[in-house]
Amino acid sequence: MSEEIEIEAIGIEVSAQPIELYKVLKIANAVSGGGEAKMAISEGYVALNGEVETRKRCKVYDGDVIQFNGEFYLVLCDAPVEEVAAKAKPKAKPESEPLQKAKKAQPSKSTNQRSAAKSQKAKQPKANAGAKNQSKQVSPTQIDKQTGRREIKF
Repeated sequence: MSEEIEIEAIGIEVSAQPIELYKVLKIANAVSGGGEAKMAISEGYVALNGEVETRKRCKVYDGDVIQFNGEFYLVLCDAPVEEVAAKAKPKAKPESEPLQKAKKAQPSKSTNQRSAAKSQKAKQPKANAGAKNQSKQVSPTQIDKQTGRREIKF
């Protein structure tokens, strides 16, 4: 026979259910942020309905009781349960394995076009380079032998 225990719990109102466990701790201001909530959960400091819960994204529903840091929190939600289906990727036609490997090995046309455009851009001299910049060009032979620095003559 199970024994009933009466506890005082802080009511946490949420707008939708299910909600992830770490988010409830954030809403309750029991932690300073999501990272702290996730760490507390993964290290076993949080109990859900009397059982230690280590899953950060565990689904919590209306009426669930969360225990953390000596406090009890009761999840309250008037909204109906909305199960969100996992995002399904559109199924592509299965291709043969050698064909898939060949496609991965070849770079796409857009990549080739971009690299060609970059190499052309690098080869082109700047159109608006003034005479001032041209006079500062220094050949590698004008290097101070003592300091190893290039000498620029104005």
